[in-house]
Amino acid sequence: MYVANLSLHDFRSYTELVLALEPGVTAFVGHNGQGKTNIVEAVAYLGTFSSHRVASDTALVRHGTGGAVVRAKAVRGGRETLVELEIVSGRANRARLNRAPVSRTRDVLGIVRSVVFAPEDLELVRGDPQARRRFLDDLLVLLAPRLAGVRSEYDKILRQRGALLKSAGAARRRGGPPPDLSTLDVWDRHLAAAGAEIVAARVQLVRQLRPHVARTYEQVSGGQGEARLGYRSALLTVDRDGDGEASEEEETALADAAAVEERLVAAMAQLRSREIERGVSLVGPHRDDVVLTLGGLPAKGYASHGESWSYALALRLASYAVLTEDDDDAPVLILDDVFAELDVRRRERLAEMVAGAEQVLITAAVPEDVPAALDGARFTVAGGQVTRD
Repeated sequence: MYVANLSLHDFRSYTELVLALEPGVTAFVGHNGQGKTNIVEAVAYLGTFSSHRVASDTALVRHGTGGAVVRAKAVRGGRETLVELEIVSGRANRARLNRAPVSRTRDVLGIVRSVVFAPEDLELVRGDPQARRRFLDDLLVLLAPRLAGVRSEYDKILRQRGALLKSAGAARRRGGPPPDLSTLDVWDRHLAAAGAEIVAARVQLVRQLRPHVARTYEQVSGGQGEARLGYRSALLTVDRDGDGEASEEEETALADAAAVEERLVAAMAQLRSREIERGVSLVGPHRDDVVLTLGGLPAKGYASHGESWSYALALRLASYAVLTEDDDDAPVLILDDVFAELDVRRRERLAEMVAGAEQVLITAAVPEDVPAALDGARFTVAGGQVTRD
């Protein structure tokens, strides 16, 4: 697929912007702070309703306005689809499909599919588990948009259950009468049902990604080390001693949502006293992690700067491969200000690997940062103006 037209209204730094785009490579070149990343961020946002730069939608709305609009015409198999998303400060987003309102905003998820590689992706290797969980979950939404609703429901239940645990813990510390925990049993069931679906989907996705990560890391790095993904589940730390990384047999068990649901309910019952004491839920997908190893060692703490970049890039290129396999329609590939961060060899290898993609959107500070192998359409971004060269 590719994006043929992009329109922004009060999005980030743009009051109004209308761009006609083409298949192949398009580069947006301009100094930092001119708004080039805002353009590709808008394309990516349509796919998952999340930004690779900020956690809150508030930052996406131009200062002093009440809302922003992102509109894109996506072309898949020769068929055009117009997607429009209104981002409203302090309220739920609203969406339109081919100019008609949709009853559920998430009905437009997955129509514009993209994979973004950006400097922030170094956190996938070096950062906290939250970044890796989000990596999996955002990709799952592109593959199965209904999981956006499951994620939202899980987060809501987790907050409500956490509030109840804190209330019970406070009552226990005051030495008052024990609280009625029958409501907690209900929340346990709800949390386990949503959580089990997320865990099962994540484990299946890790299995899909694993061979692609190994292959793309070898290509990017020039064959220096073997990259491997694993899944670490808090559920396994309850069932047995160890760090919770799943064996092949355990992965198979974790991919069974119905079985995981029952195991989560049992684990919450086993941990209830500790959870009340701490006021948090100690088991579930919000406590899990993706294990990244390089040559049998943890990538975090052992991988060099260059190896970490190669691993982060391998994760994104593996995502691109999985999405392409999903429906034989490649997503838009976005390379946001990454070539300046790569050494010459990695830059050349990356350019060779992505040159044949249906649509590649690149941002760069100077023209020299765009490899010759990725020659194509070029826009200059300066002072809030976007001009085709």
